[in-house]
Amino acid sequence: MNVISYEQFAQVELRVGAVTRADIFPEAKKPAYKLWVDFGTDFGIKQTSVQITVHYKPEDLIGKQVVGCLNLGEKKIAGFPSQFLCTGFPDAEGAVVLISPDKPVPNGAKLF
Repeated sequence: MNVISYEQFAQVELRVGAVTRADIFPEAKKPAYKLWVDFGTDFGIKQTSVQITVHYKPEDLIGKQVVGCLNLGEKKIAGFPSQFLCTGFPDAEGAVVLISPDKPVPNGAKLF
């Protein structure tokens, strides 16, 4: 395990946001969705690509709060600009389970 300081951890922008749109991403190499997530007034709506098709359907994601890392920079995935990293854990078979607060919190709130 690589130990980091609290100051280094504090630089990671892990924020909560609510999914406003979820579309199937047919151009992706592996099954994926395009997500648009509202991170509140300070950060706005950001988009990303996520490989979460095993446990989630697009229509079930609308309104769901997720945790995203906002300061990793933008990456193109099959031509689609991915503006944040949506976080999750692998289940026993390796399929992603999203990280989400168990009670509603304000969009844009920072994990600490």
